[in-house]
Parts: sequence; C-alpha cells; structure tokens
Amino acid sequence: MELRKILEAMIERRASDLHLKVGTRPTLRVDGELVGLDDHPPVTTKDMERELDRILTAEQKEEFLRDREIDFAFGVQGFARFRSNFYYQRGTIAMAIRHVPLGVPAIEDLNLPPVVEQLALRPRGLVLVTGTVGSGKSTTLAAMIDSINRTHPRNIITIEDPIEFIHRDDKSMISQREVGLDTETFSHALKHILRQDPDVILLGEIRDRDTMSVALMAADTGHLVLSTLHTIDAAQTVNRIISFYPPHQHDEVRYLLSSTLQAVISQRLIPRSDGVGRVPAVEVMVTTPTIQEYLLDPEKTMLIKQVIHEGVTQYGMQTFDQSLMKLYRRGLITLEEAVAASTSPTEFELRVRGIQSSSDAKWAIFETGEGAEEGAEGSEEARPGDQTPPGMVRY
Repeated sequence: MELRKILEAMIERRASDLHLKVGTRPTLRVDGELVGLDDHPPVTTKDMERELDRILTAEQKEEFLRDREIDFAFGVQGFARFRSNFYYQRGTIAMAIRHVPLGVPAIEDLNLPPVVEQLALRPRGLVLVTGTVGSGKSTTLAAMIDSINRTHPRNIITIEDPIEFIHRDDKSMISQREVGLDTETFSHALKHILRQDPDVILLGEIRDRDTMSVALMAADTGHLVLSTLHTIDAAQTVNRIISFYPPHQHDEVRYLLSSTLQAVISQRLIPRSDGVGRVPAVEVMVTTPTIQEYLLDPEKTMLIKQVIHEGVTQYGMQTFDQSLMKLYRRGLITLEEAVAASTSPTEFELRVRGIQSSSDAKWAIFETGEGAEEGAEGSEEARPGDQTPPGMVRY
C-alpha cells in the first residue's frame, strides 16, 4: 500500500475522509457517501503495521498500544494536513483520516450567514457551533478565528485534540495547544488558561461538565469563548448543557447560561444540486432578552425555535427551514434534499408550493431573495441555477 498515492487520490476526488481497514480496499467519503478505490488492492496487516511505525512517534505508538486507539494529526509538507485516528478492529489495526486544508477559508467563502462574522467579533461571551460529526463545525470555527486574526489585536489561545487548521499570527497572536503534545489533558490546560491572559479562547470540543464549567466561567469573566457540541439545534444544545449538571445545579447553570451565551450556530451539510460538494444549511440563534427569558425557564426552552423564526430581520437569526428555502431558491440544492433535511417536511413542501395561511415577511428574504446577505453572494441578487461564486469553498 502506497499511502501517499492514496492521499493524492483523496485530495483529487475532494474526499473528506479516508478509511483503511485490513482486508478491504481503501475507502473514501465523497460528499457524504462511501466510495471504494477499486484501483488499489485490499489493505494488509503488514501495510497497517508499516504505516503505524512511519507516522507515529515512539511516545504515540506506546500510547496506542496501551490504549488501543489514538487521535493525532500529521502533515505532508506542501501538500495537505490530516486529522487521524488509529484504532483496533477484530484484532487488526485500522485507520480513519480526515483532510484538513492547508489554508483557512474565509467566512464569506463558506456560504455562511454574514451574522456569523459579527458573532466572531463579539468582545465576550460564549458562542457554540453545533452539528453532527462531519457537518463542518471545525471549518466554521477556524474561519471565525481567522476573521478575528485579520481584523483585531487579540491574544487567542486554542486547546485542540488534535490541532487541525494551522493559524499564523496576523493582527492577533495565536497560541495553539494540542492535547498530548503541549498539555496533558483538556482539564489540565483549562485549569491554567485564564493565567495566560487570553482575549479569545477556542475549545476544540466541550465533552464534559468540567470543560463546560470553565467555558461558562471564562465567558462570564469577560472572555470570548468559541467551542463545539454534538447537538442538532439551539434547543437541544441548551438541554445538553443543562444535562451535564446534577438537578440541584440546573437553576444556577440556566442563570449563568442566560448571561453568557451569545449565540448557537447549528449546521447540516446538504448535497449540492450540481452533484459536486455540499453546502451548509445553518440555523442561527442570537441571544436576545426573550431568549434569555426562555433560557431561564425550562418550560419555555422549546419555544426558542419560534423566536429564531421571528428574529430574521432585526437580529439576523434563521431556522434550518428558512436556510434550506434560500438554498433551494438559489438553485444550490434540490427540492428533494431540502424536504428531506427540513425540520417540518410537510410545511416546507406546502410553502414551496405557495400554500400558506397568510403573507409572512419572516420568510420573504428566503423565498424571493430580497435582502440577501451582502458579502456571501455579492451585490447582485442570486438566482436559481447560479453556480458557486469564484473562491467559494465547496465542502
């Protein structure tokens, strides 16, 4: 097995992931679908043992043999960077590799709502990017950090496992710390991070109560904290945060959350109508006085979706279905994909057909293109069938 050639095929076919398993041909994930590389032979045990010795340091190999799995990142100079995981399955070594582009994409090139850049420039508070595995959370966070770096003098500290996108100092100073290399654990790094004079803190992922507590405390003491959660929308994100804590702390956590949470950005990647790449459908919740009230009251948390729906014009919020409608009207996704990904498929399909109880201004910019965000689509109004603007990143 020649890993370099397989990685070249991965980049050439714009695959997000590569899977190597003994007895199976190398397999790519292209636009969310698994595709085997038929021109490569099945992977052997010797292949995997050789790559293990070539890629891992002596310390990493010792950790892998002890724990039976390891997360890490590696780069091929002048070619690409990869986030990787070695693990065992049925007694043999297997490997999953994710491609991380060498350059950091700009927010406007990711087809994200302009409000995302505004949120990145907030002076303090907690901003969460959520979604399932492979929904582009890390890419969005990297673009937000890059936006800060290009425009403001800030001390940015990241804690990642492993480091994915590499940032170079511009107007900001960026320290990227990798768990296992620069610090022992997330918890250990978080105990000391406030002594390192950060303005902006990026946590690769909030995995437990300790990490959540430090994130809330840092946001409450005047820092901007960016992180991710594996949740599908704003309401579920709030409930997941509360679930980290025992019942007797729920009221305290809700109060802290209402005063620190700035926004929740939730993403789903939808296959493009032209069959090349995927485009993000994005729900954006920006914390308003009404949202704060709903965060405090557990019986009102599920009403957050309605506030998002109504906060389009004033706050730049949008629901998944509103985002899907805009993508469909621009011709970027098909009706079938839009309906399948929508939160309320029947209502969505009826609205596409023009069947609704009354005129709803909160949908106007998504259905007609009026008021389309500047910066993502340019000054001209996008039309169905438009192709990706020059420089637009395709997932």
